[in-house]
Amino acid sequence: MNLMMVLRSAVGGLFRHVTDLGNELEKRGHRVALVFDRKNSDRQTRARIGAMTNPPSLGVHHVAMARLLGTSDLSAALKIRSLARKLQIDIIHGHGAKGGFNGRIAAMMMTETAAVYTPHGGVLHYSAGRPAGKILHGIERLLIGRTDAMIFESAFAKTSFENQIGRISCPAKIIHNGLLPEEFREISPNRASHDFAFVGEIRHLKGIHILLQALVETRGTEGNEASLIIAGGGPDEERIVRQIDELGLGERVKMAGVKPARQIFEQARTVVVPSLAESLPYVVLEAAAAKKPLIATRVGGIAEIFGPTAPSLLPAGDAKALQGAMQANMRHPEKAMDEAKIRLEWVKERFSVEKMVNDIESTYQEART
Repeated sequence: MNLMMVLRSAVGGLFRHVTDLGNELEKRGHRVALVFDRKNSDRQTRARIGAMTNPPSLGVHHVAMARLLGTSDLSAALKIRSLARKLQIDIIHGHGAKGGFNGRIAAMMMTETAAVYTPHGGVLHYSAGRPAGKILHGIERLLIGRTDAMIFESAFAKTSFENQIGRISCPAKIIHNGLLPEEFREISPNRASHDFAFVGEIRHLKGIHILLQALVETRGTEGNEASLIIAGGGPDEERIVRQIDELGLGERVKMAGVKPARQIFEQARTVVVPSLAESLPYVVLEAAAAKKPLIATRVGGIAEIFGPTAPSLLPAGDAKALQGAMQANMRHPEKAMDEAKIRLEWVKERFSVEKMVNDIESTYQEART
């Protein structure tokens, strides 16, 4: 099949998902094109595409896609349609709100091309109580009937979509994100120089401010103060740096900047994901696959990753509960490692790239019929 992946922002977990998917589909003999907005990529985008063992044989293309809904969307959809015709695309797979919108509008103007859509949260970030949210949710309801298949990365994502948008009239599947075989290599705790690590975007919804509050009183069995390494970047970085200073944590917290997750995992005994909202975060999958002890909140699809260890998940936004879990982790590391072993087996069986691509490939074949 000739396949086109359309997304607006070529950064983060969504872009990682698309490049992993495209890479594996190319290995299976399919031909893939990537389409995204050049303005919404970062310095790692080109490196990630360049690192693909099977680069998109139908090329990497750029189409201007504005963040907000407007007249420019018609132009974007027309350009995508023109490109899809030129490349003889069988499936246009839209990822995220704008990728899904523009990709499906383009497919609607073609007779032999099927439309597949993965929301990745996207439009659900807009409140139905606001004018923009009402409009976008209304568009989603209209487009469902013109969509050949929908894919959700978690049961949580599917339920959230149904609750906010309504009944899904097209075929809809839950297909979890998957990891590559090399990501299941265990990371030894012997090189750890910090007690805890946070890896991700530095913004309010990630709950880093709650983590810092919890860190203040967290101590080990001998009264040693807990240390933390934070890796990532984002809009709230300055605010977090100020909070570190205000709480007197300057000697206990290291800001490492944007670094690969596994590189940071090596530097800490436990990974903490204190998010206030999530979908199916890759960092939780990656930490579980590396057999790292994990402390996380019960938001989004994290419970689906934790599986039989889900009872240990914490309420979001509760600094006291988080502090208690962190302190217990420091004082009883063997219990945390036992839980990590159980979680690894759960993730290894259900969250591989091979399984993810098998299920998505099957969805594409069904969408064409």
